[in-house]
Amino acid sequence: MIRTENLVKLYRTEEVETTALAEVSLHVAPGEFVAIMGPSGCGKSSLMNIMGLIDVPTAGKYYFLGNEVSALSEKKRSELRKNNIGFVFQSFNLIDELTVFENVELPLIYTKTGHQERRERVEEALESLNMMHRRNHFPQQLSGGQQQRVAVARALVNRPALILADEPTGNLDSGHGDEVMRQLSRLNEAGTTIVMVTHSGRDAEFAHRIIRLLDGKVVGENLIKPVHV
Repeated sequence: MIRTENLVKLYRTEEVETTALAEVSLHVAPGEFVAIMGPSGCGKSSLMNIMGLIDVPTAGKYYFLGNEVSALSEKKRSELRKNNIGFVFQSFNLIDELTVFENVELPLIYTKTGHQERRERVEEALESLNMMHRRNHFPQQLSGGQQQRVAVARALVNRPALILADEPTGNLDSGHGDEVMRQLSRLNEAGTTIVMVTHSGRDAEFAHRIIRLLDGKVVGENLIKPVHV
């Protein structure tokens, strides 16, 4: 699913050059649930942005679905991203002016999915997250846990091969956080590959494997449980 070879990411200003990633090599197998952990500033977000085809590396190679994609144009990366990757963010990133249904529908509009199929897919996603009864509510009428469940539904509505989750429980209490993690675990058991950035050891226990970063380098891995494909 994912393979990186000696990824380097540098950020430059006129006076300073900062190394965010220093020759990072790793792999994520189809159907795997991987947690990436490390202190703030260790390169987790930079790695996530490259994996999500939002950014490109300064050097090194990134293989996604068997193809080397680091040199693709923004247009091609965007198409690949829209059709294959779902994102879950710490801050939910829901649009306040849209209903739950409309928020989840948005990725399907971007991919020009037909009206009938959009309705069926949105309803399927909301049902899977137990949020159909909130379909006409607005984000501000929901609890934090409910908002994050809507965000997860939006991430999976395009049936992506990969979900990237960036601190998905960071704004939630432990009860709602566990609920969201159980939902992600169920999606993974159904076949979706998940890569999650987290500071939470509790959340990381839901993964198959933990990759640890420090100062832009992979410094260790822990196998939590085997992958059942």
